[in-house]
Amino acid sequence: MTRNLSILALFVLLASPASSQDRFENPVTAEILPGWVQSDGSRMAALRLTLAPGWKTYWRAPGDAGIPPRFDWSYSRNLEAVGISWPTPKVFDQNGMRSVGYDNTLVIPLRIEPKHANRSVRLNAKMELGICSDICIPHELELTGEIPGDTPKPTPAIAAALAQQPYSAKEAGVRATECSISPTSDGLQIEARVTMPSAGDPEYIVIEPGPGDIWVSEAKTKRRGGTIVATSDMVNVNGGPIALDRSAIRITVLGSKYAVDIRGCTAG
Repeated sequence: MTRNLSILALFVLLASPASSQDRFENPVTAEILPGWVQSDGSRMAALRLTLAPGWKTYWRAPGDAGIPPRFDWSYSRNLEAVGISWPTPKVFDQNGMRSVGYDNTLVIPLRIEPKHANRSVRLNAKMELGICSDICIPHELELTGEIPGDTPKPTPAIAAALAQQPYSAKEAGVRATECSISPTSDGLQIEARVTMPSAGDPEYIVIEPGPGDIWVSEAKTKRRGGTIVATSDMVNVNGGPIALDRSAIRITVLGSKYAVDIRGCTAG
């Protein structure tokens, strides 16, 4: 929790001098890419972010040196639900800490469920994100776009981003995923053990605990033969106890060759 609050304070501190902000015009631009209608009636679209040279932004689990993006779709029309598909991110070293995110151009595919299948969707998106260069600043984007319901042909940029998602556990040949949980003075410690072929050295694991206000430290990751072992501390940001559902734990292995998305783990 303390580390998380320190990162947020760092963003505020670095963003405060107006002269610093004035040195950077349009560090990120964004647009909505309309996509196509799928066989089940849902629609594909995407957010495309273009970052200025030297700037980066963060993945859904940004590591100790970042803040996660947040989305507000509440002002959209004919929208029932939105599912986000994240392309494989990169691992960055930042001020002695690791962060997980993207640079250059990022296309985030969206699976859109309309309320009424025979009508277009008016997507009004508000995105809060952190962006970093030699300074880190909070940033807000507002985007609007019409998502038609009559286009069956896939959009190449969105299809390419979908192809950049991590492999599933089955696709990557994961044989076992175990999690051991032990109490600490202010929360829990989790040790995840993933038995799988190498994803390419170096390998880095991100552990997401599932629902709840839970801060997770950067995982200490090492490989022991055919198994990757990662250890993280967890703290309830509200100071209360932590209830973990192993089936809701999400483990991402980021290797130099490919990434793997693992849903759930068994008791170790």
